[in-house]
Amino acid sequence: MSLFKQRAAIQDALIHWYASSKRPLPWRTQPSLYRTVVSELMAQQTQIKTMLPYFERWIQRFPDFKALAEAPSEEVLKHWEGLGYYSRARNLHKLAQVYVNMDPKPSTAAEWKTLPGIGPYTSAAISSIAQNYPAAVVDGNVVRILARLSNDTREFKNNGDAVKQLTPLADKLFNEQHPGDHNQAIMELGATICRPNGRPLCEDCPLEDVCEAKKHSMQMVLPFQSKKAK
Repeated sequence: MSLFKQRAAIQDALIHWYASSKRPLPWRTQPSLYRTVVSELMAQQTQIKTMLPYFERWIQRFPDFKALAEAPSEEVLKHWEGLGYYSRARNLHKLAQVYVNMDPKPSTAAEWKTLPGIGPYTSAAISSIAQNYPAAVVDGNVVRILARLSNDTREFKNNGDAVKQLTPLADKLFNEQHPGDHNQAIMELGATICRPNGRPLCEDCPLEDVCEAKKHSMQMVLPFQSKKAK
């Protein structure tokens, strides 16, 4: 049976698993558009456990777009100090300055992608999670899940190639009725259960029964990336 024929079962399993198993992260327990934007940019190239104290400190000093937009750049960079990749802080500052002057405000993935520091993944994440816009996210976690679910044994040149090749499958399995929860669920699953480097916790996975890689004992090695990419 193809994955698409099991689409509804996959969607339901993800939503129910996420409702009971999601981590109580601060942008989930107190959700807002601004908190979603900050968390998504902070999480780029940084592990969640590392960024958590920085996120809390950032929100205390810059609680909304207006406060961030009006802050001196030196103070913005000071509050980012230790997270590295400072272009993210500069982009977040510029984004806030652009956002407060926008009318109308961005509400679709395409509109978010016009703002500083926002690419295809981030625009889909922000618009779906905070604004219920139907756009599927595809990052490294999602690539790993989709490759294993479909037992995709192709060798991808790099992560960008994998994202491109697996985006059609992400779109096919996407839950348009619950876009934000679906995206957060599949990202959470990749971060906590369907882990990389041969460490998946298959016995705890809500999609174990439909996982083609598990059926063929390939879940420990997929997805394949070229040696050069690694």
